Amino acid sequence: MRAQKIAVLGSGANGASIGADLIRDGLDVTLIEQWPAHVEAMRANGLTIEMPETSLHVEPRTMHLCEVATLKDKFDVVLLVMKAYDSRWASQLIAPYLAEDGVIAGVQNGMATQAIADVVGTERTMGTVIEISSTMYEPGIVQRHSGPARSWFAVGALGPEARRHEQRVGELLAHSGTVAYVDDIQSTKWMKLVSNSSVLVTTAILGLPMLDALAVDGMRSLMVGAGREALATGAALGHPVLPIFGLTPDEVSRRDEVVDTLLDKLYAGFVLPHATTTVLQDWTKGRHSEVDDLNGRVVAEGARAGVPTPVNSAVVEVARRIERGELAPAVENVALLQSLAFQK
Repeated sequence: MRAQKIAVLGSGANGASIGADLIRDGLDVTLIEQWPAHVEAMRANGLTIEMPETSLHVEPRTMHLCEVATLKDKFDVVLLVMKAYDSRWASQLIAPYLAEDGVIAGVQNGMATQAIADVVGTERTMGTVIEISSTMYEPGIVQRHSGPARSWFAVGALGPEARRHEQRVGELLAHSGTVAYVDDIQSTKWMKLVSNSSVLVTTAILGLPMLDALAVDGMRSLMVGAGREALATGAALGHPVLPIFGLTPDEVSRRDEVVDTLLDKLYAGFVLPHATTTVLQDWTKGRHSEVDDLNGRVVAEGARAGVPTPVNSAVVEVARRIERGELAPAVENVALLQSLAFQK
């Protein structure tokens, strides 16, 4: 049987980490990346993944985005590990090189799975939830804070026509972490959005690692408030409360406590000292973040569903000020968040 051809489209910190695990285990993998210096560094010196417990070095096959048009073969599986706002154009880029019975798995935050399906069809789309902590500031070298033993994925199809792909996508991701198979991937992704709305942008606004930000006076109430608004919005949209990160059915059943429990599970199981969020990493590099796909999505959906979202609205407003250069990420921003979120 021919070995399946795999592409990791978006080989930044998380994509490179997953790709390196697949290459380590002998799979046929091509890393496709939009940062030219990173591609050239991997070609010259290989890819190094530094983890707390070990270091992994591989020699990957790499491509610049502009080189995709030179492909002759097609991929059986594409792991799309790009920002949520890049999902549609990235899917359009790779669609001509996806095998007829191939699949694109959106290994991303946010609710972008439908954007992939709009391009290649629901039958060739797989949704996932990803929980990996990693950073990359030097091309070719990734600091992965959570190795495979501390990384987690959920895998699920949007509809029955794609169920046949679940196992092969899950088996690939199992090289890089624990995998759960779920029946309702959209609701599972919304639960991850509840977690992300609590942590990713809020802690980035303070300019601190996630553990340090949680310890700042007043931050936990803001983080929990953002998560509760996201949970209420999800309920209004018809999303049930589902267990992720190892939540038990009993913990999920305690609706008033579930956001607190989710936050505690995340910090106990996945957040390591000095780990920063992808949002703060983007701002440090002068780049646009996923705020509109995270807290901004909660605000937009809450407005449509009639659910108030004052905390998420405050987070979005402050984040946009940072991205416009009007503010810098700083601990003092907690007071601004509080004043905006609780002004009424």
